[in-house]
Amino acid sequence: MRAMKRRNIAVVFALCAAVAVLAGCRRVDWRDFDVKVPTATAADVAAMRGALEQYEGVDVTSIAFDENAHVLRLRYDSMKLAKKNIEMTIAQLGFVANGVTPESIGAAPKK
Repeated sequence: MRAMKRRNIAVVFALCAAVAVLAGCRRVDWRDFDVKVPTATAADVAAMRGALEQYEGVDVTSIAFDENAHVLRLRYDSMKLAKKNIEMTIAQLGFVANGVTPESIGAAPKK
């Protein structure tokens, strides 16, 4: 009887531990991100959207550009992509993105 009680307690403990471990595993972490792109215009948004579409972790439907503030806003999954990846992708197009310059990554600046 005592052994059965200990076994039941061990089973319950093991189940609780398994649930705790599985609940702690995040699969997605969507975050909003603003990218300051000082020289970009509304006409440049299509090129930036096209470049960012390559990433599975970017919600392309969320991409919006504030032309007055020169800010590109988007949502991204930080479990799949880092902010720096987004900035470098925009810099690759020739724009300064949050201070990341095209020259710093070996790209030509947009004229």
